[in-house]
Amino acid sequence: MHPTLTLPKKAPSTKKRHTSRPLTILYLVLGFCLVFLGLFGGKIAPYDPLKISMAERFQAPSASHWFGTDYLGRDIASRIMAATSLDLESCLVILSIATVIGVLIGVVSGYYGGIIDEIFMRITDVFIAFPGLILAMAIAAVLGPNLIHVVIALTVVWWPSYARLIRGQVLSLRERDFIQASRSLGAGDGWLMFKHFLPNILIPLTIHIASNAAPALVTASALSFIGMGVQPPTPEWGAMLNDGRQYMLDHWWMATFPGLAIAVTVIIFNGLVEIIRSRLSEHY
Repeated sequence: MHPTLTLPKKAPSTKKRHTSRPLTILYLVLGFCLVFLGLFGGKIAPYDPLKISMAERFQAPSASHWFGTDYLGRDIASRIMAATSLDLESCLVILSIATVIGVLIGVVSGYYGGIIDEIFMRITDVFIAFPGLILAMAIAAVLGPNLIHVVIALTVVWWPSYARLIRGQVLSLRERDFIQASRSLGAGDGWLMFKHFLPNILIPLTIHIASNAAPALVTASALSFIGMGVQPPTPEWGAMLNDGRQYMLDHWWMATFPGLAIAVTVIIFNGLVEIIRSRLSEHY
């Protein structure tokens, strides 16, 4: 009788892990650079982003002006660097306020249910029924063009998605055994919400916040592009893109580099979202 041959088990492939590691490092480095520019961009800019120099207007990209100058002779690279702080801060404020409002409404609605749930969800449905950009444009038009009103408009647009997400998570957790056990031991509503519900919704909430960063940035820039957001002379990517639009044929750099700033930032955000989603989904 011939002995049974046992073939050695093939080691699990690590190709995916190794090929994804360089991209992960690249996105983390780019994300760090973006945060650095957001914190110090205006301070390390080579020129004053608001300084007008009519003698240097419409200069093409060169060693002295990396991205050229605009129709008022302002250095475009300096304005893009200074605008990084404004765009990232506005995006952070929008998502932070929308998250707080959405989480509070979602937790209360999902936990108590009944008439409270009906009221909150019907209000949420009203906001969700309108296209986000159209609703934001309408609110910004009524309030007037400035950054604070853009933040208010986009907060109104974004909070319903958080309320819907959190409500669904709370509904799935409400009847779980550990919740029932805590309730039987005398745990109050506040204790259950903050000690059991919130910790269990952090992972999907974090993924949702990260996924909304790029859309919030693009929408805020779009409002500035059409004149409903940040007003001159404050540097902002969408407003700079609008300034360069009419000079696109003869002075391409005025619109190209602000547009690239938006595009590159969105790519970085999306790459970081994939990293966050892949890491957190292992525990969710």
